[in-house]
Amino acid sequence: MSANDVSKPPPCSDQSRARNDPLYGTASAGRSWVLLELAGPWGRSAFLNSPAVLDPALGRAIARRFETAGLRIAAIRRPGRRSATPRWRWFIAQSEEGSEALHHGEVDGPQDYLDVAIDGSDGRPVDGPLVAVCAHGKHDQCCAVRGRAATKAIAERYPEATWECSHLGGDRFAATMLVLPEGLCYGRVDATDAAGLIGLYLDGRLDDAFLRGRTSLPHAVQAAQHFARERSGEDRIAALSPLAVRHVDHDVHVTLAADGGPVEVVLTEQVTEPLRSTCHSSIPGPVRTFALVSIGSP
Repeated sequence: MSANDVSKPPPCSDQSRARNDPLYGTASAGRSWVLLELAGPWGRSAFLNSPAVLDPALGRAIARRFETAGLRIAAIRRPGRRSATPRWRWFIAQSEEGSEALHHGEVDGPQDYLDVAIDGSDGRPVDGPLVAVCAHGKHDQCCAVRGRAATKAIAERYPEATWECSHLGGDRFAATMLVLPEGLCYGRVDATDAAGLIGLYLDGRLDDAFLRGRTSLPHAVQAAQHFARERSGEDRIAALSPLAVRHVDHDVHVTLAADGGPVEVVLTEQVTEPLRSTCHSSIPGPVRTFALVSIGSP
């Protein structure tokens, strides 16, 4: 083993698991999502650095169009061996609670992504789920190793629903998974029965132990829902909707709807010691977390 091998730090996801970094309250923000098929090898940016799949100038125009409209964008591809003939399928999801929707369509080539309706209305509505697992190895090695293993396990049971996707955020929580249209963001799914998480979803339930949060909700609400689920055992996706969020001094007061009446979760923000949040991080930095102060009736 060379000196370089000895000095190389462990992968960021290994370090995160060793520290037991909390998953809750870390889901990437996204009220609406557009996932576009780019079937081929991705560079560090799937849309800007993948010339074998997509002209970078066109990729920039596509990304700018959807991001300017407020959508989170990600590339998707089917796991396993690539087809010799590329396809250009797209999905647009609205993930706001109470107005969830998923639309799907297919175009003749990547240039046509510029003409897809921003709200997906020129596609057809689908029930979902769309399961996207980050396997973006050029962005982070953890996503390649852990993400592809999780994708394979899910695809064996739900092949039509399962896709590899580009960077979702939270590399240290690899394998990361997004379930649309609700925007449920999971982490470390390779450490559990990943396909079982989708089985729970189909029953209208979730596994809070691996849930990072719902992407349409603020991080404090994601964290508050975690503590409320931990206390009550509530696992329904549609439960614990946020009713109010108040900032009082250094605390955040989150009121959630519950069957027995509203529940108020009081959180305080904390900052960790500097850590490497990705394998490419050259300088460790602190990250925000939430700690429970109290939970009870408002």
